[in-house]
Amino acid sequence: MVGLLKKTSAPKSLAGFEHVNRYWDEREKSYVAKILPGEFYVTRHAEKIATTLGSCVSACIWDEKFGVGGMNHFMLPLTETEAHKVSWGNVQSDATRYGNYAMEHLINEIMKNGGSRSQLVAKVFGGANVLRNSSDVGDMNVEFVLKYLDCENIPIISQDLKGDYPRKIMFDPLTGKALMKRIENVTNEVKVLEINYIKDIQKSPVEGDIELF
Repeated sequence: MVGLLKKTSAPKSLAGFEHVNRYWDEREKSYVAKILPGEFYVTRHAEKIATTLGSCVSACIWDEKFGVGGMNHFMLPLTETEAHKVSWGNVQSDATRYGNYAMEHLINEIMKNGGSRSQLVAKVFGGANVLRNSSDVGDMNVEFVLKYLDCENIPIISQDLKGDYPRKIMFDPLTGKALMKRIENVTNEVKVLEINYIKDIQKSPVEGDIELF
């Protein structure tokens, strides 16, 4: 048992996730995949996934029976002036389509790697009001992820959403255990990451439709 606590070689990433940064966390005694805004990660190995959230949201989805799961980190490409134009039922909305893209990629990869659609459960985090003059962004992200999971019949067994503080999330996809730490002071790093992310998704074309299999 003592040997299991020592640093070993990193488990091999699943196909398509080789680019995600991973590091050895001495406190967790585990490798951790750190995802940035716009990224997601899925694994079947004994490793964890971490991210820092401001206005963005993360859905942690897993199938404990088959030992596979993952986490995403995304934001709807909204500005405060156009947020009121978007609703869940507005299928023509680029913002809604973008959210679908982020969620369906995560779910598809979990299923592709052995997960069962009927066994999936979720925990969701984020959606804080941390960007000045963009108070609606976090709320819209929260509304989207809650309605999406409800429509897809994926139970949410835990959530920590909205507020005025960023969050650090550490998720174990094999067990579903999630650790969350509230960051009392909004750091420039969080703001810069999210502002740059907003700029990227506002100028990028929305991806095509994705079908769940």
